[in-house]
Parts: sequence; structure tokens; C-alpha cells
Amino acid sequence: MSDTSSDGADGTDDLRDRDGAGRARNARPRDGLGRPLPYGADGVARQPEGVVRAPEETVVEAQALLDEGKPFHAHEVFEDAWKSGPDEERALWRGLAQLAVGLTHAARGNVTGGTRLLRRGAGGVEEWAALTGRERPYGMDLAGVAAWARGLGDEVERGGGDVDARARAPRLRGAS
Repeated sequence: MSDTSSDGADGTDDLRDRDGAGRARNARPRDGLGRPLPYGADGVARQPEGVVRAPEETVVEAQALLDEGKPFHAHEVFEDAWKSGPDEERALWRGLAQLAVGLTHAARGNVTGGTRLLRRGAGGVEEWAALTGRERPYGMDLAGVAAWARGLGDEVERGGGDVDARARAPRLRGAS
């Protein structure tokens, strides 16, 4: 990240963090659920943005992050696939990103956001599978993942307490 000093449009100092291209980018460290920590705190390494991976690599990397209790980071991996993959797979990767963000929000205690995103992601992957006839793309069990998401969403909505992201991570290629 670059220095934070530059002149704002109104003549005041713009103290936002900026990347090398001058775009605003928050440089604060993050925890495993993507929450910002104070400057100088030890955080979890961020996922690099804009990485183009083969679909199989995306699944393996996202699963590893989910298994580590880092669904926010897994969402970023799915988001890269969503943005860089073929148009016909965008809805698949978007749905998986929503599932990961849903788990993130559920683990952060955001009942409404977690439940909505888990259900939206489940619907997205189910719809993609129905439209394409591909129920196990890249070895993923979309029906199982959708069932996991709906079940967790129901549990969170009923007041299932704090969600341990590591313990509740889905198995993308098998029983969740």
C-alpha cells in the first residue's frame, strides 16, 4: 500500500489508504473472517485479487480456506473465478461466493445477512445446475452444498448461536 497523503478534491488532506494506482484500498490488517483490525495488529494474510486459476485449482484452494475457517478468503477465490471465468460459469462461481460470504456473516453473528446469503447462494448453484444439467462440475456436489447452506441458514435463523466457520465449513466435493 502506498502512503495515505494526497490532496482531496476539497483541498483537505485525503487520508485514505491507496494502492499503487491511487485507488482507495483499506490497508488495515484483517482477521480470519475478514473483519478489519487496528493498524499494526497481526492479521491474516489477504488473498491476492484478480488471480486467474483453473477451475479445479479454485475448488481446491477455496476448500482449503474453508477448512481453515476462512470463508471470507474463500469468497475472494470464488470471486476471482466469477470475474475471470467463462460467461456460462459466472452464476456458478457467484453462487459459491455468496455461500462463502453467508458463512462469513453467520460466523460474525449477522443472522439476517448470513441467512439471506446462504439461501441466495444455494438457490444460485441449484439454478445453475438445473440450467446447465451439470450437477457435479469440477467434482463439486452442488446439491449437497445447497442442502448444507439451507440447513445452516435455517439453524442460524432459529438462533443456533455463534457459528464456528471451521467446524461448519461445507465439503464442496462430498458430504457437508
